[in-house]
Amino acid sequence: MLRLCGRGPVLTTAAAAAVMAAWLMEGWGPSAELRLLVPEELARYRGGPGEPGLYLALLGRVYDVSSGRRHYEPGAHYSCFAGRDASRAFVTGDYTEAGLVDDVTDLSFSEMLTLHNWLLFYEKNYVLVGKVIGRFYGKDGLPTPELILVEAMMTKGLEANKQEQQEKQKFPPCNTEWSATKGSRFWCSQKSGGVSRDWIGVPRKLFKPGAKEHHCVCVRTTGPPSDHLDNPRHTNRGDLDNPNLREYTGCPSLAITCSFPV
Repeated sequence: MLRLCGRGPVLTTAAAAAVMAAWLMEGWGPSAELRLLVPEELARYRGGPGEPGLYLALLGRVYDVSSGRRHYEPGAHYSCFAGRDASRAFVTGDYTEAGLVDDVTDLSFSEMLTLHNWLLFYEKNYVLVGKVIGRFYGKDGLPTPELILVEAMMTKGLEANKQEQQEKQKFPPCNTEWSATKGSRFWCSQKSGGVSRDWIGVPRKLFKPGAKEHHCVCVRTTGPPSDHLDNPRHTNRGDLDNPNLREYTGCPSLAITCSFPV
C-alpha cells in the first residue's frame, strides 16, 4: 500500500541561486560518469529484494538514495518516489498514480521554485548517478527544450522571490489578531512579520499595482524614503508618502496599533 509522502525543504534564495549556477555549468552536458536510463530501467530501482538499487529522479536527474533507504524503500513514507521521476508530486502533494508523474508544464513560477528547492536538497544529500531519457533529456544526454523552459521558469521564480523578500524588508507584515468578541487588531513591533529591524513603524494598507485587495504592512515613519536612502534632502517621513499606501480609517495616523471593535 502506498504511504503518504512528505513535503519539501525551505531554502534561501541565495542557496537556490547557487545550485542553479552549478546545474547550468556542470549538470546538463553529457558525462561519461552519468548513466542514461529509460523509464523502464529506472523502475527496477525501487529497493526491493533482488532489485539492483534504490534510485529516484527529479527533473530527469537520477539520484542514488540508498543512504536514505529507510525513507525510500518499499513501505517507507517516501517509497512512492522510488524508481520513477515524480517531479510534479514534489510540489502538488498528489501521491496517486495520476499525480506521480514528471509533467510540470503548468506549474507556476513559485511552484517551480519549490521544485528547485527540492533539487538543491537532493544535490546536497545524495549522489547524482544518471539521467532519464525522455521529457527532460534526450538520448544524447543533453537537455530537451522542455527542461530549458523549466530552467527559465525557475530563474523567474528566483527573481520574484528576491523581489518579494526585498519588499518584505521595506514593508514588513503587521501583527494581526481577530476575535468574535473584540474584533480586529493590527499592530507593529520590531519583529512583526518575522523581520527584525531597528524601527517599529505604523500600520498601513498596502495596495499592490493591479491588485484589488490590500494587506497590512508596517511603514517606517522617519528618515528618507526607502527608494531614496542616499538623498540628503527629504521630509523625514520615511515611507509614509508611498502612493501605494492608505491609512486605516479611524486609526490615528502615527499609532503603532489599530483596533476595530465589533
